[in-house]
Amino acid sequence: MSSGDYITHSAEETIALGRRLAPVLKDARMVVLRGDLGAGKTTLVKGIAEGLHAAAQDDVTSPTFTLIHEYRGPQVTLYHVDLYRIDTLRELDTLGLDELFSEEGNLVLLEWGEKFPRFLKECDFELQIVHQGEQQRGILVKSRT
Repeated sequence: MSSGDYITHSAEETIALGRRLAPVLKDARMVVLRGDLGAGKTTLVKGIAEGLHAAAQDDVTSPTFTLIHEYRGPQVTLYHVDLYRIDTLRELDTLGLDELFSEEGNLVLLEWGEKFPRFLKECDFELQIVHQGEQQRGILVKSRT
């Protein structure tokens, strides 16, 4: 399951897909999550966090205002980062993401990472979520490695 197209029909199915993707993503360093506002990026992260035993789905929230949420699992520390409000390289540098990327056992999930082309070049996976109806989502998983 390193690359592929998936369809989910509810938030529960999107979370379940995140749990299924977690073992594939656990050794990655950086994953870019793409999708419009409300597409389901954080919903997918809920499943990934559960699959990595880093957090229960109810404990995972959007980092829109805090920018970074940290969830510690037994094998992986998951960092859920939202770059929606970050517009310049100077603002980006204040987050210390390079330190997170370089530390063994960290997995950084970047929402809106495509705003900075470097992340698309350096990421291990890109997950793109597209609305295909009120509840239906198309999820494209691309391995970059």
